[in-house]
Amino acid sequence: MATVQVALWVVVLLVALAIAFDFMNGFHDAANSIATVVSTGVLRPGQAVLFAAFFNLVAIFVFHLSVAATVGKGIAQPGVVDVHVVFGALVGAISWNLVTWYYGIPSSSSHALIGGIVGAVMAKTGASGLVAAGIWKTVAFIFVSPLLGFLLGSLMMVAVAWIFRRSTPSRVDRWFRRLQLVSAGAYSLGHGGNDAQKTIGIIWMLLIATGYASAGAAEPPLWTIVACYTAIALGTMFGGWRIVRTMGQKITKLKPVGGFCAETGGALTLFIATALGIPVSTTHTITGAIVGVGATQRMSAVRWGVAGNIVWAWIFTIPAAAFVAAIAYWVSLQIF
Repeated sequence: MATVQVALWVVVLLVALAIAFDFMNGFHDAANSIATVVSTGVLRPGQAVLFAAFFNLVAIFVFHLSVAATVGKGIAQPGVVDVHVVFGALVGAISWNLVTWYYGIPSSSSHALIGGIVGAVMAKTGASGLVAAGIWKTVAFIFVSPLLGFLLGSLMMVAVAWIFRRSTPSRVDRWFRRLQLVSAGAYSLGHGGNDAQKTIGIIWMLLIATGYASAGAAEPPLWTIVACYTAIALGTMFGGWRIVRTMGQKITKLKPVGGFCAETGGALTLFIATALGIPVSTTHTITGAIVGVGATQRMSAVRWGVAGNIVWAWIFTIPAAAFVAAIAYWVSLQIF
């Protein structure tokens, strides 16, 4: 009986840690969905975070749990995951998020979590404990998602320029101040749908490993779904203003029409990835879309040095989170 009580205490602690990561994900990635709408002056910061948080939460009714299934069952081999692996993964992801938030670097919470899982599993069993297909699919989209965001954002910009070629700048600005609310809502919907599911997936992984959920279940318990979508929405409400400034002002200067095109291109990318069950980075996606919009106007409109620094953060995210996760895994063996 004592063993069950200890196990339950550990599981509750790790679920709380996962919910904290989910809250931080919303806090850290709020910039992705509201940076453009704030930088173009369409919404004030306080209005924007409430707007984005609402659509983060509404995503619970829109998307199937395909991404949660990938994270919960498609990254690590069955039987490898235990409480120590989950602890290491969460500590690795949270640590990297805190570092990048402090320095205002828009890195990926998603890939920090995947890197954490990889590092903790390798510390336990080596590479044999990983599911190669799930890892490669996620790694591939580190490059695919920003490129797709870039492509869709730039195509949207070209299409809009052609459609409104005979309109005055003031009329275009007036129209897209309204339309940007639609695009920002769509992007926030995609953000909630893809990112909340990653935390659902790791909690599901934990519950299966500890016997509190069946490995054969089609979906995780309902309470995990509600808790994770609520946590990411609350995190978004608190915002992450350091990163908002980088995303909305430092990469390129955006007008409402550019903000609309970037958000729409990014939202379409997220919808596609979520439907395919691929955990992608909302940070990578919107950055690619913003760069695509800026490059369509003129190449010099993009501050390529800032964009380059962001890319370096992307490259280091998985190995950095994996390194911290491996250390945390070994520490946890001494704790519980």
